[in-house]
Amino acid sequence: MFADITADLKARMPELRGKLEANAPTAPLSWFRTGGPAQVLFTPVDANDLAYFLQRLDRGVPVLVVGLGSNLLIRDGGFEGVVIRLGKGFAEVSIEPDLRVRAGAGAPDVKVARAAAEAGIAGLSFLRGIPGAIGGALRMNGGAYGGETKDVLVEAKGLTRTGEAVSFTNAQMGFTYRHSSVPDNVIFTEALFEGRPGNPEEILAEMNAITEARSSTQPVNTRTGGSTFKNPPGRKAWELVDAAGCRGLRVGDAQVSEMHCNFLINHGSASAADIEGLGEEVRRRVREMSGVELEWEIKRVGLAKS
Repeated sequence: MFADITADLKARMPELRGKLEANAPTAPLSWFRTGGPAQVLFTPVDANDLAYFLQRLDRGVPVLVVGLGSNLLIRDGGFEGVVIRLGKGFAEVSIEPDLRVRAGAGAPDVKVARAAAEAGIAGLSFLRGIPGAIGGALRMNGGAYGGETKDVLVEAKGLTRTGEAVSFTNAQMGFTYRHSSVPDNVIFTEALFEGRPGNPEEILAEMNAITEARSSTQPVNTRTGGSTFKNPPGRKAWELVDAAGCRGLRVGDAQVSEMHCNFLINHGSASAADIEGLGEEVRRRVREMSGVELEWEIKRVGLAKS
C-alpha cells in the first residue's frame, strides 16, 4: 500500500470534477487482469478537468495514462504516482464534413471503425483489428491488416504534463513502425481522421472479414495483451518465437499462446511477474536461436513486488 495523497490533491484542486481513489486496484484496468495498486487513480470528466488536474499536480509525481489497457502490463508492486484513466468523457466519436471522423483518445478503435463504416468513410477498417483505444493508436502508430494510424490521421490533440493544450499534424507526429516521436509527457485527448468515399455495406463486410480473421488466428477471448513483441525488420516475431520452440511455453498460469505465439495468455492466476518472466525467457531463447533481439511491444510499468 502507498501513502494516501488524495486529501492533499483535493485540497489543491477544489474545483476538480473527476474521481480520485487511493490505492485503487489496477488489475481491472488491463486485459491481463494483473498488477498491484495505483497510489492514486484519477478518472477525469473531460479534457478541461484533466488540464485543471495537471496544472495543479506536483511535477515530481509520476503519471501513467490508461485507456482500454489492452497493451499494458502493470507490475505486481503497483504504480507509485497517479494513474489517469480516460473513460467515458474521452470516448465520443463524431462524423464531420469531408470524410472526417473525430474521436476521443479513450474511444475504442473498433467504435471508430464502425462509425466510419456506417458513414460510408473507407480507409479506417484496419482499426477493427486493433484491440485498444485511439490514444494507444496515436502513441504507437497502431496498425493491422494493411493499415496504420499514420495513413489516416489529420491531427492529434493533447495536454502536456503541465496541462498546456497542444496539437500535432500528421507530419509532426513523427510516425515510424509502432512508434510516435511525440514526447512521452504528452497525454493525447482526441484525434481527427480522414478517409475516402466508400460503400457502407462493403466497408462493414471488410470489417467482418477482419473480425473472422482475428478470431481464427488470435486468442481474442483470453486474458492477453495483444501482440507481445514488435516485428524485427524483415522478420515476423511469431515465426522467431515458434522457431525457438516457445509455442505453448508456460510459467505458472502464464503461457505463450498455442494459437498465435506472439501472444502471452494469463490462464487465471498468473502474476505480472509470471507474464513478464515468460516474455523474457522467450526473448532469451529467440536471441540464442537466431541472434535476434526481440523488442517488447507491450508497455510494462510499475514496481516489481518485493
